[in-house]
Amino acid sequence: QVQLVESGGGLVQAGGSLMLSCAASRSISSINFMGWYRQAPGEERVLVARITAGGITTYTDSVKGRFTISRDNAKNTVYLQMNSLKPEDTGVYYCNGVIGLISGPNLNYWGQGTQVTVSS
Repeated sequence: QVQLVESGGGLVQAGGSLMLSCAASRSISSINFMGWYRQAPGEERVLVARITAGGITTYTDSVKGRFTISRDNAKNTVYLQMNSLKPEDTGVYYCNGVIGLISGPNLNYWGQGTQVTVSS
């Protein structure tokens, strides 16, 4: 199993910034996709940002221009820099890793989540 541990969440006023970190127990260069998901109470978990092993990034439209996902392979860590935060960004943020296997189903790994609360 791959262990993913998130940190960096907290309470911030609208317009503020936070940086989330996800530390992995194995080399993230061997993980095809690393991403951040958000889940608000009573809502489904949705993809916020994703980065491939090759450095290609994808963002949901609502965070484009405000959030930046990055990875530091030497530290086995993925980051999510969150700027200009809005109350709608509130939720539990989960780190996700996916290893895609041609021979079978993808392997999915999840962190325990870190709470982000944005006040207005």
